[in-house]
Amino acid sequence: MGGAVEAFLGAAARRFRAYVERLAHSLGHADRGEPLRGYVTGLVLPGARKSVEPMAALLAPERVRQTHQSLHHLVADAPWDDEAVLTAVREYALVAIEERGPIQGWIVDDTGIPKKGQHSVGVARQYCGQLGKQDNCQVAVTLAIANEAASLPIAYQLYLPEQWASDRARRRKAGVPEEVSFLTKPDIALTQITAAVEQGVPGGVVLADAAYGNDSKFRNGLEALGLQYVLGIQSTTTVWPEGRVPLAPRPYSGRGRPPRLLRRDPSHKPLAVRELAWRLSPTVYRMVTWREGTAGLMRSRFAAVRVRAAHRDYWQAAPHSEQWLLIEWPKASAEPAKYWLANLAAATPLKELVRTAKLRWRIERDFLELKQELGLNHFEGRSWRGFHHHATLCIAAYGFLVAERCAFSPGGHLRRKSISTPHHFRPRGAPDKAAAP
Repeated sequence: MGGAVEAFLGAAARRFRAYVERLAHSLGHADRGEPLRGYVTGLVLPGARKSVEPMAALLAPERVRQTHQSLHHLVADAPWDDEAVLTAVREYALVAIEERGPIQGWIVDDTGIPKKGQHSVGVARQYCGQLGKQDNCQVAVTLAIANEAASLPIAYQLYLPEQWASDRARRRKAGVPEEVSFLTKPDIALTQITAAVEQGVPGGVVLADAAYGNDSKFRNGLEALGLQYVLGIQSTTTVWPEGRVPLAPRPYSGRGRPPRLLRRDPSHKPLAVRELAWRLSPTVYRMVTWREGTAGLMRSRFAAVRVRAAHRDYWQAAPHSEQWLLIEWPKASAEPAKYWLANLAAATPLKELVRTAKLRWRIERDFLELKQELGLNHFEGRSWRGFHHHATLCIAAYGFLVAERCAFSPGGHLRRKSISTPHHFRPRGAPDKAAAP
């Protein structure tokens, strides 16, 4: 390994080597230990680009070609199990994270990776959060564990759009496994959550934005698993305010089966949460501080009221259970900014509802660091296996840094002084200036 590697290892050498050894056991082949250490180290080292070739140049300036081949094989070709490695990462980092407090949230989110062309697995024109608009990108669904001090993604799966899932030629070329079929993002998230429950991951309140919270099947799935949630919803979502429920089934006429479905009519119908927010008395809204940010205390105005979700309850024989509607309406804003549905206990204080809902910010920080510092979006391959292997190793690198930060630092972003590739390094295909006439 080159001097840059040794500079990184420093006092953390023994912990890092022990960590990589632990991960290597989950790769299923002894020969993968050294390239694993190299790849994870390359991701952690400062550098502008975390794709295979620049990392090989940093790791072994005198053996770039051989190192490149070794790293490329590990990430693009070797058939190791991503889930097994992520489990090992989680078990290692969880010890340090829980030293800072119990797990409070399971955060569901998706992240977009902008791409050019049409050949990278799963790429399509779709909403990309990184760009804030529809564009050509890949999207992955993640599940993270979090408390106030730290967070870590523990599951990561590419969302395969329908046009990809149904195209046998594209699937075969990208190496998409036969068992992978089209699933919506909430379906993928619910599968990840179910696996976490089965694996005994320390529980937390499930947190997600409106892309997941608006999906009643997703909410019902969480309740079937016995999980609490605080989920974003759209302003058009309809609810029954406290004290109101759907109309009872029609009276029995004496013929056929007795009516059993709930009803509504033009004079008795649910309200959109935006309308309900406007109808509340101003005295219901209270200023709440939930944490200290980089620019000072994070504060806004909130209200919480008991409601029943109204989604398709006219196909049910009983109303949905009562739950919380949390509304954020900043004092300087002309209308409410955000809405959440929460199935936390009826005695839950407003401040706890707010703090729980706002814990979701940690996943945004995770993605920021994974992309800007660890190269999550730098993978240049096109295959299903390579996409997931690279992401798993990025999370592995992040897991080590999260554990180190929990153990030795009060917090802060991952910021390291940049270093550059060796002066004599020339990427493949670049002209040789020394040979130019």
